[in-house]
Amino acid sequence: MNRAICAGCRKTGGRLYPFSFAFVLWIFCFGLSHAAQSVWLPPQTPDLADIPPPWQRIQLNRDTAPTRYRIRQWDGVLAVEAVAERSMTLLARPVAVDLNRTPVLCWRWRVDAPLVNADLATKAGDDYAARVYVSFALPPDEIGWMLRGKLALARTIYGDAVPDAALNYVWDNRYPVGTRRPNAYTGRTRVIVAESGAANAGRWVVARHDVQRDVIAEFGSPQAAIVQLALAADTDNTGEYARAGFADFHFVARDNACVFE
Repeated sequence: MNRAICAGCRKTGGRLYPFSFAFVLWIFCFGLSHAAQSVWLPPQTPDLADIPPPWQRIQLNRDTAPTRYRIRQWDGVLAVEAVAERSMTLLARPVAVDLNRTPVLCWRWRVDAPLVNADLATKAGDDYAARVYVSFALPPDEIGWMLRGKLALARTIYGDAVPDAALNYVWDNRYPVGTRRPNAYTGRTRVIVAESGAANAGRWVVARHDVQRDVIAEFGSPQAAIVQLALAADTDNTGEYARAGFADFHFVARDNACVFE
């Protein structure tokens, strides 16, 4: 998979903003404080297979089987479970965050095992047991006419969700943590290995990344704005099986710790 979209999270303040569904499923409370801007999963709704709007499943290739998603309690953590069997689907939602105030993205994730045959340097190996996308809009003056044309063509084929630029934090199987490369399909997505190998498989692992510094380092854009966040387990190219969990996405200031209950 070669695009970035959006993904999920939980609560950081006193007020709740419920949807008018049968359950209070998701809380979307950006701009709560100087310290954190977050989207959290509330504790009332485990074991839900149908995740409601504004979350959406993004199926980019209709010939590819969909990755399955549900909400569940997993070793004491309320999380999204992703199961991929020769499949790829994004679970995505729009996001708006002031990166000058809260540039650091925190989350927890886990995999049963890394993939075996994946290789991020090749199109045939562009699969991951777990991946987190952060998509950006760039200022118009940073998008030249050639790039503008390429983006327009991509959006004609894949839809308006194609971002100006994207960071893709992955749990890889072979490259060391800290590896950075262009995506095998497009240089508009940069792959950053956030976790690698099987040493931490089977348990929750905390991730913390300064997305503002990363987007500046990869695209040279201090004015890039986050527009979407997405998660996925992705095995359509290698044909493998993967199960991953994602939880507790939130943004914090550089001097603030991540917050996990």
